[in-house]
Amino acid sequence: MAIDTRFIGKTYPEVKYHVCREKIREYALAIKNPDKHYLDENFAAQTKYGTIIAPPTFCVVFGAHLIAPVFSDQDLKLNLAMLVHGEQEFEFYEVVKDGDIITSRAHISNIVNKEKLDVISIEVLSKNQLGEDVCKGVYTFVIRK
Repeated sequence: MAIDTRFIGKTYPEVKYHVCREKIREYALAIKNPDKHYLDENFAAQTKYGTIIAPPTFCVVFGAHLIAPVFSDQDLKLNLAMLVHGEQEFEFYEVVKDGDIITSRAHISNIVNKEKLDVISIEVLSKNQLGEDVCKGVYTFVIRK
């Protein structure tokens, strides 16, 4: 059964994420990025940011919290056994810093029904506590029929 395109534009409740230097460090080490901006508090204090900052791709940490509600959305009736990750793309704006509170919102930006598969895209926009955009991500999933 095809995913109904009437769900394009459907929004999901916002999620808040409190950024902390420990999570930034863990992430930087996990991706094997030893940049002092991410790991060294003394170094980071001397930069224009004044504190530890997050690698740009840290956005997957706070943005991913909005993908699970899409997968469990009973209205969509996604066949998770047939779902695969298609692609993801990001646009980065403001730097994410230790102490930021990131609010992310998601909506279904596109649904394409093809003969043997459906493609669903979820757009996540994240802002910091000042209301500044920090990242926009588009997560695309393919569901084989």
